[in-house]
Amino acid sequence: MPLPSSGQIAFSQLAAELGNACSNVSLRSYSACANLASPDGITELYGKSCIPTYGAGAWSVGGAMITATDSSAGAGTQNEGLSAGGYFTSCTEEYNGTSWSTGGALITGRFYLAGAGTQNVGLAAGGGINATFSSCTEEYNGTSWSAGGALITARYYLAGAGTQNEGLAMGGYESGVITCTEEYNGTSWSAGGALITARYSLAGAGTQNAGLAFGGYILSCTEEYNGTSWSTGVALITARGYVTGTGTQNAALAIGGVIGGIGGGSASCTEEYTKPITGKCLG
Repeated sequence: MPLPSSGQIAFSQLAAELGNACSNVSLRSYSACANLASPDGITELYGKSCIPTYGAGAWSVGGAMITATDSSAGAGTQNEGLSAGGYFTSCTEEYNGTSWSTGGALITGRFYLAGAGTQNVGLAAGGGINATFSSCTEEYNGTSWSAGGALITARYYLAGAGTQNEGLAMGGYESGVITCTEEYNGTSWSAGGALITARYSLAGAGTQNAGLAFGGYILSCTEEYNGTSWSTGVALITARGYVTGTGTQNAALAIGGVIGGIGGGSASCTEEYTKPITGKCLG
């Protein structure tokens, strides 16, 4: 069917129509033809504004870690992930979208800590050191870790999201299970919106204004953050605690963890969270 000169057309329909147009020899060499799954690619080729929206998320199996672990910090994206620390370890692993490799170790080996940032600009906050919980933060430069600003509330079993300069820390345990969220500006932490469900040993992903929290001891529920408050998302396939998270609110990873209650074993399984684009393009 011909493309409209005005009004709206479904994102998926427009992508299909432009895909047909790209079969033309003169258009095939145009770079935007190779990127019709993104709103930017559509906008570049079509010359109209495209506004993506996302359908319900779903989890699928990804690559297993080198070492089965739990309670580590996660950072990065679905194709450039980072997992640091864990139960009595300082080791770091890096994910390329398919498999894991070894990265630089934390300054202080600890567990139940939060992670944020990217594979080369990471953030790790809080956690357990022996029998105590910590407020310390470490920053990663892709090779090694250095000291950053301390959390307002010392705690462990918490989750993290965001970037090294716009971080998010939520939930955890501090004299009981808590719902509080803190936001990092690259130097210090401040209070953010509370989780719907108080929980610990959960995982986080996304950004300070588009965050994701999932799992916990022993939960499968997911919550999404808009920079102010949390709302309900799609649950994990497998309920688990001490799980590591990374990625975005629309494309996240759930890594490792403990399946079952007391006495449950560490897991190497990975789940991927994806929300398909189904938006509109304005003519």
